[in-house]
Amino acid sequence: MRGPDHFERTRSRDLRAAQTSAEANLWGKLRGRRLGGYKFVRQEPIEGFFADFVCREQKLVIEVDGATHSTDEEVAYDARRERILKAAGFRILRVQNDDIRTNIDGVCETILRTLAPDSLSP
Repeated sequence: MRGPDHFERTRSRDLRAAQTSAEANLWGKLRGRRLGGYKFVRQEPIEGFFADFVCREQKLVIEVDGATHSTDEEVAYDARRERILKAAGFRILRVQNDDIRTNIDGVCETILRTLAPDSLSP
């Protein structure tokens, strides 16, 4: 059967409902193909992880990081997660909560540059 299982669907809904203010701000710029015509989804299950935002067409995962991503345990978890996502063919772009709050236009420019066809890895 195609599509996420019940746990993934429920967990994705829960994560979307509990999004941070930074995630909500960024989602406001990404949803409905508002950024360069690219389609994004949020809290997408991939390889056992939930990616904050994904452009499936360009295989780009955008992760929004806050203060909790600075502990040794979180850094190790993020590194493992990145390895698995990259092995599945995804590129990962990490953005900080503070950057979204203070420079959302700059964050959007960075995302667009990353999505540009000439930025794709061979």
